[in-house]
This record gives sequence, structure tokens and C-alpha cells, in this order.
Amino acid sequence: MEQAELDRFRQILVAWRAELLGKADGAVTTLAGMAEASPDPLDRAAFEEGRDYLIRIRSRENRLLKKIAEALERIDTGTYGVCDICGEEIGIGRLEVRPVTTQCIACKTRMEAEEKTYGIG
Repeated sequence: MEQAELDRFRQILVAWRAELLGKADGAVTTLAGMAEASPDPLDRAAFEEGRDYLIRIRSRENRLLKKIAEALERIDTGTYGVCDICGEEIGIGRLEVRPVTTQCIACKTRMEAEEKTYGIG
């Protein structure tokens, strides 16, 4: 992969990371501002459901932040854009859609088919 493409993907990943970290800061503020002020059980249930939903979203984003860090590390080590299963180059189109991917479309498709067949995952 050309250095210009690597630089472009680095910029995409860094911007994505900054956006997610900004959302995380907002979530902490939102969670801190939420208060169980109502004695009504339905209101408390709605509050807890909203809080749990927000925590699940942030947990997903935390896992994504880890994948972004790993992708940036792969850029630094020169392995970004190389499938970790077959060693072939991952297509630019796939990387543009999913910049944190570690597998080419052929290997990912094969793995998903195996998961579906064997009930893995």
C-alpha cells in the first residue's frame, strides 16, 4: 500500500478515535447527570433501561477504540491492509468501509460461512 493511502487511513482512524472519545466524555457527563429522582417504579425502570442502553453503546465503542488502536499500530509496523489469515492484501474498498478490518473479504466470508454452518460465534 502506498504511503499516501496509509496516511489517509491514519487520518480517518485518528478522527474516528477523537469522535468516539468525545462521545465517551459526553456519556460520563450524561450518566453523572442522570438521577433517580422519581419514586414511580415505571419512571425508575425507564431510567435504568436508558442507562443500561447507554452503557452497552459505550462498551461497544470501547471495543472499537481498541480496534482503532490496533489498526494504527499495524500502520506503524507496516502490516496494515494485509489479511491476518491468508497474508494477501485487503482491498482498498473494504478498508474504506471498515478501516479496522484485519481480514480480506474472501477470508471473512469463509469464516462467516463456517460460523453459520457450525453454529460458532
